[in-house]
Amino acid sequence: MTKLHHAGICVRDMAVSLRFYCDGIGLAVLADKVLPVDLAPLLGVPTRAVRTVFLGEPGQTDSGIVELLDLGEPESVAGAAQAGLPARGVFLLSVQVDVDAVLSRLNDLGLGGQPRTMPTPGGYAATVVDPDGVMVELLPHGELAVMK
Repeated sequence: MTKLHHAGICVRDMAVSLRFYCDGIGLAVLADKVLPVDLAPLLGVPTRAVRTVFLGEPGQTDSGIVELLDLGEPESVAGAAQAGLPARGVFLLSVQVDVDAVLSRLNDLGLGGQPRTMPTPGGYAATVVDPDGVMVELLPHGELAVMK
């Protein structure tokens, strides 16, 4: 059986991204390591040291994880995206949360930008933007209608 383990986001400023995802969204740090490694064979860009922070729900380390990566400043990460090479951000990351509580925390932290909202069968959904431009969809808890 194939299962999605994690999605990785290259970040510009790890501290700001951790505030957004931990203090704002409510994810917990599962692992935080600096690896002195050149990932050129795997990622296609040279690195000297990589900081990798895995975020998710405590005790659940086999799926539903967001990995924040600080690759240093390889040229392709700092510039425009190139096919097959890492670039900052992804289009959308969706999390099931208490939407009102998360929007309140993000507002208090001065993060997330101007939320967009729309009604859903379970209440309402919102989108906010993380510090690296990734759209984060906030969905109410419960089964998603689109999955039925």
